[in-house]
Amino acid sequence: MPDDAAARAAAEARAAAEEESAFSHAEVDPDATASYGDDPDQVIDFYAPREEAVPGGVLAPLVVVLHGGAWRAPYDRRHVTPFADFLTRRGFAVANVEYRRGGVSVPGQGAGGGIGPVAGRWPETFDDVAAAMDALPGLVREFLPQADPRRMVVTGHSAGGHLALWAAARHLLPADAAWRTDRPAPLRGVVALAPIADFTVADKLDVCGGACHQLLGGEEGFAARLPYADPALLLPTGIATTLVQGRTDTVVPQAVAEAYADAAAKAGEVVGLTLLEDVGHFPLIDPAADACAVVAEEIAQLAW
Repeated sequence: MPDDAAARAAAEARAAAEEESAFSHAEVDPDATASYGDDPDQVIDFYAPREEAVPGGVLAPLVVVLHGGAWRAPYDRRHVTPFADFLTRRGFAVANVEYRRGGVSVPGQGAGGGIGPVAGRWPETFDDVAAAMDALPGLVREFLPQADPRRMVVTGHSAGGHLALWAAARHLLPADAAWRTDRPAPLRGVVALAPIADFTVADKLDVCGGACHQLLGGEEGFAARLPYADPALLLPTGIATTLVQGRTDTVVPQAVAEAYADAAAKAGEVVGLTLLEDVGHFPLIDPAADACAVVAEEIAQLAW
């Protein structure tokens, strides 16, 4: 086997093992669940911090988790519940947000080019993230009194990393955007994990099988909707932001995070970029991986 083929085979094997490990953990039930809308997917699961991780009488920082999965229906919030539980053992309160994803089958998006689910729903995916973020302070007071919403950090993995960056940039949306806010979100910061952070670069690299194009409605919608959806065009946010990226990530390559960091620098904003050696896409949310501890530390740096 030629050296390049052997290297590809080794990388694919490692990526498969990382994904298997991340999805091997048992799902963890929340302490409470609340709705922020009428759709079954418009819900937030709440996880209280472990008592042994937080001193008595101290309110815990709140981590808002936005799951990934290329904005596609087969991937819901349940696959990040072990990650949410991991954060509670580090002294955080957690809000695990569900949102509407693409569920209509389209040709050429399944394994081997067959039928597969489209990525995202326009505008519902964005409607839901905006509504969830707006509803969170009130829901936290009712369902998660152990949390301090004044110390809130948003984190998200992959497509959820995109949504986390977008949620922190709503005050920069075009004036006619329904999701626009008149001031920055009251966040301590954003920690985006292998985020789909620059749609132009991600599209060129065909990240997740054309997911960005699908999310924005296909070829016709892509260019017109970019200003409303692409975090790399919504800068500077004025909110502390860190990207955590594995150098060997083959799902969302390092170049995507680097493009966002470069765009932020050009806009006059410093964005942290933590690059992890010999780490792919899934260890960032795998409680068994050292990379997950790095993620928790990055969150703590902003939250505390």
